[in-house]
Amino acid sequence: MRPKDRILHALRREEPDHVPTGENDIDYVLAEQLLGRSTLYNSRWRERQALWDGRRAEIVQDYGTTLVDLARILEWDYVRVPAMPVDKAYSRPVMTGPYSWLDEAGREIHYSPEVGNVATYVDDSTMTTDDLPDPAAPFAVPPSALEAVRHVVAELGGTHFIIGRSPVDGTFPFQQTVGMQEFLTRMVTDPEFVQRAVEVYVNRSIAYIEAMLDAGCDAVMTTDDYSGNEGPFMGPARFRQFVAPGIERQAAAAHARDGLFIKHTDGNVWSILDDLVATGIDGWHGIQPNIGMDLRRLKERYGARLCFFGGLNCETLIEGTPEAARAEVEYAVRHAARGGGLVITTGNVLQPGTRLENYLAARQATREFGAYPIRN
Repeated sequence: MRPKDRILHALRREEPDHVPTGENDIDYVLAEQLLGRSTLYNSRWRERQALWDGRRAEIVQDYGTTLVDLARILEWDYVRVPAMPVDKAYSRPVMTGPYSWLDEAGREIHYSPEVGNVATYVDDSTMTTDDLPDPAAPFAVPPSALEAVRHVVAELGGTHFIIGRSPVDGTFPFQQTVGMQEFLTRMVTDPEFVQRAVEVYVNRSIAYIEAMLDAGCDAVMTTDDYSGNEGPFMGPARFRQFVAPGIERQAAAAHARDGLFIKHTDGNVWSILDDLVATGIDGWHGIQPNIGMDLRRLKERYGARLCFFGGLNCETLIEGTPEAARAEVEYAVRHAARGGGLVITTGNVLQPGTRLENYLAARQATREFGAYPIRN
């Protein structure tokens, strides 16, 4: 069975020949260990510096070739490919600190090199509804943003399941607007602002969903997180009011293009999971067993309607042992693989600090325990 077919079977809640696997992303240190060469792929501050130095083409090439090589080395069944920085002239911005700068609009961005390739806007409580773009304004995805997607599709599209990662989610657009705390506050004090912001950025997300599917992706994933370890940031009622309708639009847009839609959101989502499943998503990525998102309970409650991407705690791969990683895979397969609907992944990405021996042990455990029919 082709890797692509394994994922399709899992998403349809059918049993393939083997439990499929893949990852959303992998830190460059681990990637370089596997590849035996240097890469700019996901290389954090080094990648950002290369962009400012005018080396965009090199970054795009590294993303395409590295993802193809890793999929083959690690025998992944799916590959997630992000949109790339658009092809334009880049220059060094005005720096406000060692890892902070002003963007072209004058907004300050802070970068966290120690936690991966994460850059966030500083909160801006001065933005008003009138400052938001017009939701009806045309938005076209720049063709250069899909260069890595087209490379991976050309190399692996006939065999592997390709997931495009939209750079815009839009269902919780605090980063594009006023920052998280202010955005959550405005869900109470200024719902008109929140609804307009969601409409603007979900529209842009849908443009990416359509473009990525047209470029040959099998599915698209969006990645706004809604919960911490204790539960959803905005509470279940406001998730239903403000967030869920946008997810429903995204899933419908993917299905209208004969594609599939996978939502990433980690954290403790028990209190919003009924609403998330009701939006029509095909798969959910972001399962963290160590905070109570137990695959046995999830399978019992939602296994007839949803495909789960998960089973491995990121913390285990960083701080644990190969034996612990194997045990997590065995548990996930035993309790969530029957009838299909399971793809073994981490709850987030292969993060900085991931130990190669732990991840390779998890991959071997998937091979050993994941053959259908599931026997234990």
